[in-house]
Amino acid sequence: MCLGLPMRIESVDGIAARATDGEGEMVIDLSLTPDAKPGDWVLTFLGAAREVIEAEEAQKIRAALRGLQSVMSGGAIGDAFADLDNREPTLPPHLQAALDAGQSQG
Repeated sequence: MCLGLPMRIESVDGIAARATDGEGEMVIDLSLTPDAKPGDWVLTFLGAAREVIEAEEAQKIRAALRGLQSVMSGGAIGDAFADLDNREPTLPPHLQAALDAGQSQG
């Protein structure tokens, strides 16, 4: 599984940038985001920026990743994903309609 990590660009040197995620710093490749500049947030995969994202979106992704880390460390799901706590899973409407119609296989 490949995970996209939001990082904030600190400085740019050609197609390379020094970026931080708030916990560490690394050099990332900007070949796919040539207009990225210091201060921008980018979504990175395997050390390469794939797209420039808004700061609000970066914070949402960071919160979700922190929540996932918390759950994986034994924290309660409500600590990270309160909207999922104490509720049953639901099917998308088209699958619920198929189940209601008695279909149990594709």
